[in-house]
This record gives sequence, structure tokens and C-alpha cells, in this order.
Amino acid sequence: MTTTPTTGIADPAALPTEPDGVTGRLATWVASLSYDDIPAEVRLRAAHVMLDGLACALVGARLPWSVRAAEAVLAMEGQGDVPILGWARTTSAPAACLLNGTFIQGFELDDYHVHAPLHSNSLVLPSAISTITMLDRAVSGDELLTALVAGYEVGPRVGLALHGAEMLSRGWHSGAVFGTHASAATSAWLRGLDAAQVEDALGLAATQSAGLMAAQYEAMSKRMHHGFASRNGWYAAGLAQAGYTGIKRVYERPYGGFLATFGEGHNPDADLIASDLGREWTLMDTAVKAYASMAATHAPIDCALEARSRGIAVDDIESVDIEVSHAAYHHGWWEPTRPLETIGAQMNIGYTVAVALLDEQVLAEQFTSARIDSDDVWRLLNRIRVHHRADFDGPQSRFRARMRLQLRGAAPVTFEVDGPLGGATRPLSNSDIVTKARRLADSIGITARWHEIESRVLDLESVTDASEIVRLVAADVAALPVSL
Repeated sequence: MTTTPTTGIADPAALPTEPDGVTGRLATWVASLSYDDIPAEVRLRAAHVMLDGLACALVGARLPWSVRAAEAVLAMEGQGDVPILGWARTTSAPAACLLNGTFIQGFELDDYHVHAPLHSNSLVLPSAISTITMLDRAVSGDELLTALVAGYEVGPRVGLALHGAEMLSRGWHSGAVFGTHASAATSAWLRGLDAAQVEDALGLAATQSAGLMAAQYEAMSKRMHHGFASRNGWYAAGLAQAGYTGIKRVYERPYGGFLATFGEGHNPDADLIASDLGREWTLMDTAVKAYASMAATHAPIDCALEARSRGIAVDDIESVDIEVSHAAYHHGWWEPTRPLETIGAQMNIGYTVAVALLDEQVLAEQFTSARIDSDDVWRLLNRIRVHHRADFDGPQSRFRARMRLQLRGAAPVTFEVDGPLGGATRPLSNSDIVTKARRLADSIGITARWHEIESRVLDLESVTDASEIVRLVAADVAALPVSL
């Protein structure tokens, strides 16, 4: 916080409009956050979440839809100074935010928040990279981690105020709606904005929030939503630094404010945004995916894998009935028809359960065009139905799933999990995240380079210039064998 040189009293120009209000408290916290404020356990988890995001970016960088996005954006934006991850090319800072966020979200492998659904890495990592590249100073590993934690905290907190998954049930792509705020917080921290400027950045970010969930069925644009949000948050911080003002008290405004508008009729709770800031860390509820599909498909996948582990043969299954929460049902179930696009397959509970039962895994191989159109998949898929179960709708049960298998000539068998592998009830350990990232790196042939990236990310305190990490992840990578 800026102070006057003679009195030591906070400069009024550096204070948010209403310091004790929700927006003011959040802005002040972001502006004053230091590395030492973050508990060691949280710092360690943040570094591992970051590692997962970089691995997801490199796997996603050369996917067919990512290539099409990059070619289109580069044709419009041209050259610049900010790296495009996995491409050995540069473009403008906002275009790099858009593309790098798109890559991280590119194959449904990235993190998600279990209570306020968003994919933080696809928001804050691109924002940080674009900001670091444009600063006229070196950014240390400690500073990078602190900026990321600011974004990891802000995004979910804004989402919690909108009751998280309710946004999905209403048809909004939740992460794109409150993701702009996460990106703005990360870039604002790196730019050294004071609390008044952070308030402007949050107001500018909020007015750019958007994202329609109908993009999940066949549109490539679903993979770009968080990239748009990352770009918009980066712009918000830059505009605020330049003195361009945003909406003041954006979370409290009764008319046209962020919560009043996006939460209309759903009783948003603004207090959740700033509650226990610096004492409770929402980052610790960030999940890391074990499967290459939308998060709400994971608990049903676990049920399917458990069935196979108990020796149930696919040929013996007459029907499959799956029960999930309201948000999971609306986000992940519609009766699929041929042809099914890769994005639709990754979002559909029925398809992911079918390949889990058939292949006993749900990774890249399950989303090639040939596998998606296989007759054995569709024969089984025609026997799968998904249902909404109302008592799974609570915030602690949203990822619960129950599966009932009707077997030929036998009694039905039921499997239930209280949450997916990688989620809040069964989180991946830090060592599990390292193993996942190494496996992804191996799949695109960058094992040696990944060892360098991993060693730096997991020892950020010794990194004096974070651009070393950016350089390593910016170098060219090969493509996974996935087609349009």
C-alpha cells in the first residue's frame, strides 16, 4: 500500500472506494499479498498445480483445434514479443493470453475447482506469462508464485459468491464468467498495482465476463472460453495501471453489478468473496484431473473402472443407469448421436463411461476420431442413461455418482463414489501430480526438457528470473495423434 512520505498514513488515492466493503477488502488483499503471507503448504501445492498446468499446455498446444486457433489468431494478430507455449513463436500479449489459455484447456486434462467450477491455470498462467514478458524487470520465482496464488484465490472466491455450480445449471460457462477476475488479480499483482488500481482492474474484468455452455456440444470455442477470460483480465489490469477506471464496488452494486446481474434470482452471497482472506485458502480445493474429460464425468468413470476391477464383463451388461447432481446432469448429459465431435465426447457422461468400461482408461487414446466412431462404443452407449438425483445437489455432493448395472441373468449391481479421483475426497498427492505431468511430457517426446522445467517449478525460491521457465515451455513440441 502506498503511504505518504511524511506522515506514514495511507495515500487516499491508493485506497479502494470503500475499503471495508467486499470489493475493497479483496482489492486491498491482492495489492498487499506477499510471498511470506502464504503458508508453506499452500506454496508447495501452488507450485504443483502450476506444474500440472504447464504440462497440460504443452500437450494441448499442437492438437488440431489448437493449431486452427493459433493459425487464425496469428493471421489476425501477427508477431509480438510474448511466447506461444509449445510453438517457438511469439505474438502480442493479449493474443498469447488467448492462445496459451486455449492450449491449457485444450484436452480436458487441466485443473478444476471443486466448489466454484473454473480452470485456474488456463486463466492465471497465460496472464502471468504475458505480463512477465512485457515488464522491464526480471520477475523472481517467489514473485511469480505469489501472483499465481492471488489469481488462484480470487477466481474461486468470486465463483463461490455465485454459488459455484449454479452457473453451470443456468447455462453459463462458469469458469469464463468469473475467470476474468482471476487473470486480472495475477496481472495486477505482477504490475504492482495499489488497492485502488486493483479495484479498477476487478471492475474492468467483471464487465468482460461471459461464456455460454452450449459450446460444449460441438463447438471448438468451448476450449477458448478461458483463454478469452485470461486475455480480458490481462487487459483489465493493464488498463487500470494506465489510469483507465473500472466499475467501483463491482461486487456490491445493486444495479448492473457483477453479482446482482449474473446472480439475478439466485441470491448471491458477496460476503464469501472476502471471508477469511489469508486464513482459508481456496487453492487447496483445486482438483487435478486423472482423466482427459470434463470433471463431472470423472466420478461416473470411477464407478465404471471399479466395476471392471471386480471382473464384470462388458458383454454381460444389459443396461447402465447413472445418477448425478443437477449441475453434472445438465453439464454432462444429452443423448449423443453420430457423428460425435471430440469435444462432445469429452463432455458426455455416457461416452466417457462407455470407453471406461470397454478400455479401462479414459486418456488421449479414447478421443481419437476412430475410437469415438467405433461400433462397440455405440452399442454400449445405446444402453447407458443418466439421471438427475436431487439429493446429490448439495455443495459437498455435487461430484457424487451412483451407477446401477443390470447384468444378464443376474441381479443388478450398484457402485457409488462420493467424488472422483483427483477431487476433494480423493485428491491426487503432489507426487501423483508429478507422475501425471511426466507421463504427459513423455507422450509428446519432451522428457529431457521436462526434467528442466520440473526442477525449476518445484524449486521456485531459487529462480531469480522466471523467464527461464517461460523459455523452456515456449520451445516447440510435437502433436498428439488426435485428429479432427
